[in-house]
Amino acid sequence: MASFTLRINGAARRIETEPDTPLLYILRNDLELNGPKFGCGLAQCGACSVLVDGKEVRSCVTPVSSVQGEVTTLEGLGTLDKLHPLQRAFIEEQACQCGYCSNGMIVAACALLEANRRPSDEEIRKALAGHLCRCASHNRIVRAVQRAAKEMA
Repeated sequence: MASFTLRINGAARRIETEPDTPLLYILRNDLELNGPKFGCGLAQCGACSVLVDGKEVRSCVTPVSSVQGEVTTLEGLGTLDKLHPLQRAFIEEQACQCGYCSNGMIVAACALLEANRRPSDEEIRKALAGHLCRCASHNRIVRAVQRAAKEMA
């Protein structure tokens, strides 16, 4: 076992774990953050995505020992009283059906909008291409990202 201090959603969190433990396991099991989901375990579906210093990272394959920088989960984007524009847009566009992909879609869209406040439809679709949604909500998800982009611009 090793000791690690991670900055997660603005707070320092000290954990004891094996260095190769996936970040996802720490977030969900130890810190009880339920935004990131376990999907495929192979970094192919995007359900486990988090931001590390504003960049999207697949937490299911990221060893906790490799994490440097601020980790932001879906829970860290906004609050119930003040939702992040993407969270609000997903609600307004009814972009979630089962909700399993929502974490990854919102996290990927957040990374995109931080880098590009006025993305084209093609850029949005490209940024979300690595995220699987079995409910076929893609058009509503793209509309939600467009809505948030207008608000954030």
